[in-house]
Amino acid sequence: MSAPSVLIAGCGDVGSRLATQLLAAGWEVHGLRRDISRLPKGVIGVAGDLFDKECPATWPIGAVDYVVYCAAATVHDEAGYRAAYVQGLEHVLEWLSDYGQEPSRLLFVSSSSVYGQKNGEWVDETSPTQASGYSGQVMLEAEQVALKSGIPASVVRLTGIYGPGREWLLTQVRQGYRVVVDPPLYANRIHADDAAGLLAFLLEADRQGAALDNYYIGVDDEPAALADVVDWLRGYLGVTEWAEDASVRRTGSKRCSNARTKALGWKPTYPSFREGYAAVLEAKS
Repeated sequence: MSAPSVLIAGCGDVGSRLATQLLAAGWEVHGLRRDISRLPKGVIGVAGDLFDKECPATWPIGAVDYVVYCAAATVHDEAGYRAAYVQGLEHVLEWLSDYGQEPSRLLFVSSSSVYGQKNGEWVDETSPTQASGYSGQVMLEAEQVALKSGIPASVVRLTGIYGPGREWLLTQVRQGYRVVVDPPLYANRIHADDAAGLLAFLLEADRQGAALDNYYIGVDDEPAALADVVDWLRGYLGVTEWAEDASVRRTGSKRCSNARTKALGWKPTYPSFREGYAAVLEAKS
């Protein structure tokens, strides 16, 4: 039996982590990005720009068993989001059609920004999508492009990704970051390796014949109040000073459930922010 093949369109941080995991499991991996020199060793490079309607010259010619659309916006406004998530996906679907390629499944990497709940509610894949900002609204539009593509598709709504190179909160805590304690401001996270691991898990589950749902949320086991995360990090880092600025409060507060992915058999390597941030900090010491 030949190795399964996957094209990761937008093979950046999470995509490269996914590629590394799939290569270790014996997959043939094609990675599409502008600078293919930054792809992990063993990935077959597809030098191309998702924003360009022109099909990359190194597009794979043979069968492509799976596609993971894992792009990231380079311009953070509505036009930038639409170019990255809607138009880029449409380009990939056109290129697949041009080559007569019919993947077994498309995974579209979306965001929990499609949920606009603000009062600490628990959210799962059946919850209403109430996106108020352009980012969530464009993501919902892109999700429909994937689901109506004619290719069996699943949408993976990732929550806040952290890990090596994604250390904004650690920097803020070292500077005495203050957050509102009451009412609690809930946030949802997933370590970058677990985000990639969930995508790999879903690909393998589909390959083994599991019936996949249209939607999955990618989140760890413990959505936590931001104040609790900051307090734990202050203790771990030994930070004793507070910033002089008044407490800050972000908009939005919800708790995302991973019950659906857990029921399928997935388990995060880093079940909470404690294990994940400890791993990040230990790696730097």
